[in-house]
Amino acid sequence: QVQLVESGGGLVQPGGSLTLSCTASGTIFSIYGMGWYRQAPGMQRELAATISSGGYIKYADSVEGRFTISRDNADHTVFLQMSSLKPEDTAVYYCLGRIALDGASHPMDYWGKGILVNVSS
Repeated sequence: QVQLVESGGGLVQPGGSLTLSCTASGTIFSIYGMGWYRQAPGMQRELAATISSGGYIKYADSVEGRFTISRDNADHTVFLQMSSLKPEDTAVYYCLGRIALDGASHPMDYWGKGILVNVSS
């Protein structure tokens, strides 16, 4: 089994910064893409940022220039550094990992349980 556990969320004032972390654990052969999605109240889940195993990065237009995604392949961890936060960034942030359990398996998507980021004064 594979688990992804997020940490680092919480309450932050507008204009502030926060860094999320997500670590994958369990039976892992290889991790391909990792990323962060978010879901605001009453809205659909949307992409925030993704990073491939080779370092290719994609950001949503709404976070470009304010968020930075990075990963530590040795520790199976992905980070999301968020700055200049706005109230509209308030959402539950979910970690995603595309993971192969062994050398013969196709990679599958695994999700964390989510962590709340609340941007409010």
